Amino acid sequence: MSIETSGEEMYLAHSFMSDEKKHNFQQPLVLAVEDHDDSLLLISYALESLGCRFICQADSSATLIVAKEYQPDLIMLDILLPGLSGIDVVRHLKQEPLTREIPVVAVTALATREDRERILMSGFDDYISKPYMIEDLEAIIRRLLYERLESHSAYELCQD
Repeated sequence: MSIETSGEEMYLAHSFMSDEKKHNFQQPLVLAVEDHDDSLLLISYALESLGCRFICQADSSATLIVAKEYQPDLIMLDILLPGLSGIDVVRHLKQEPLTREIPVVAVTALATREDRERILMSGFDDYISKPYMIEDLEAIIRRLLYERLESHSAYELCQD
């Protein structure tokens, strides 16, 4: 199965990139894929409060292309999306050399123990079920971005 996207979808991905932090390359970049506006707004609020740059998408069809192009430090991915499910998307991401090392968090309404196990077994690095407390979401983001921030710092030291 291949994931294709139109120029319009790429434009939408570009247009939802957080403008005020687009050029500060020291801040982590997060790709958030969520089809419900309220959930996307909550995620973007959490990311902004943590000082992250972010790209928001409501459709999963361009996720692999956007991830390959922008190389985000973290991907937050809903499971129940129109078109490709989050599980399908994470499988593609983990098979692609350019995106396989990017941590991916499942943000989903699927909340049973069996759902969690199935989701984590499909390749996600972490899981949070809706509804969630923003503090819990921020804790997951901080934990997963900590190593990325450390590796960026080491890289910057080598560049001096």
